[in-house]
Amino acid sequence: MPTLSPPRPHRDDVLIAVLGLLGGVVLWALDLSMRTGDVLGDTRLPLIPLVVMSAAELLRRTSPRTALAVGSVALVADQCTRGNLATVAMYTDVMYAAVLYGTPAAARRIPVVTFLISLLVTIGTLAWIRSPEALLVGIVTALVVFVPALTGVSVRNHRDAAETARLRADQTALLAEMDRTQAVTAERARMARELHDLVANHLSAIAIHSTAALSLDDPETSRDALGVIRENSVEGLAEMRRLIGLLRTGGADAEPSSSPSLESLDALVEQHRAAAADAGLTCVLEDTRNGGAPLPAPVGLAAYRIVQESLTNALKHAAPGPVTVRLERAGRRLTVEVSSVLGDRAGPRAPGSGAGLVGMRERVALLGGEFGAGPVDGMWRVRAELPVDEGEAGA
Repeated sequence: MPTLSPPRPHRDDVLIAVLGLLGGVVLWALDLSMRTGDVLGDTRLPLIPLVVMSAAELLRRTSPRTALAVGSVALVADQCTRGNLATVAMYTDVMYAAVLYGTPAAARRIPVVTFLISLLVTIGTLAWIRSPEALLVGIVTALVVFVPALTGVSVRNHRDAAETARLRADQTALLAEMDRTQAVTAERARMARELHDLVANHLSAIAIHSTAALSLDDPETSRDALGVIRENSVEGLAEMRRLIGLLRTGGADAEPSSSPSLESLDALVEQHRAAAADAGLTCVLEDTRNGGAPLPAPVGLAAYRIVQESLTNALKHAAPGPVTVRLERAGRRLTVEVSSVLGDRAGPRAPGSGAGLVGMRERVALLGGEFGAGPVDGMWRVRAELPVDEGEAGA
């Protein structure tokens, strides 16, 4: 089996070790030590703990426990010499890194141990020299061992909290995308079922009239039946062209429901008017169409669904006030507009909210129309322009 090579020191750790070593050498060359006099009689001895501490810095991230053990030995050895400030400074960094990059158990235990060490050093020094100056020794000890550990705990907690928040945000975004995709897919499936019903109606009419034409030996009846067959064939082919643009997912779907049209729009507005009264909304229908040729069934269905979805959104989000539904037919275009007072109800917003606008936009695009939704002069307006000409609608 191939042997695993030890992890290489991090680039920042190498930089810290080199700078610490150079700084310690400069302090030693200038004869700037932490104590006067030679404790062991050799002024070069502080360089040994300095070099060992620099080596421990190389392990601060890849092996923090080993770095702390080596650094602690180097610190004790340094206190037996004249001392070097760079060695003590690097040890505080090793202590900080042991808490920040170590195991969770080490992050919990090291601050407690360093606090007890600081307390014991203070008590021991006070019992030995019996002078208030012993408190200074305890404070310095705490600054070297306990404060870096406490700082490491604080930084680690903030880092873990930030990571948790990031993961939670990623999960929320993933769930929102999944819900949005499912909502759009469900809307596509419903549109496919409705168009299926329309095409099925035309094919049923063709089958009935063709049967009548074959069974009756009457030229006039046969001519009328052929006229109906041709009309339904043309309409059915136009709607089949629109059906090609839909992607229907697999799976067991419910039975197709009956397809509503603008003829039942009054009942829809009346139904929402009763529910909107409790929310301070008043639903008003303004239908300025002046007769004209009948609308193609897909156009009427799309207009009905747009009004239905817009009224539902108004019940959820609109501020108290009027909700106006306007229908206008000019030439070859049918304009559907639903406006309500701009507002946003308090309360949780489910992931995937806004998929209704996606469905409406896809319905209009399928028919070759134009769609827009957004705030206009303090009102939220949904506006769709649908072609009512057969050739233009299928483009």
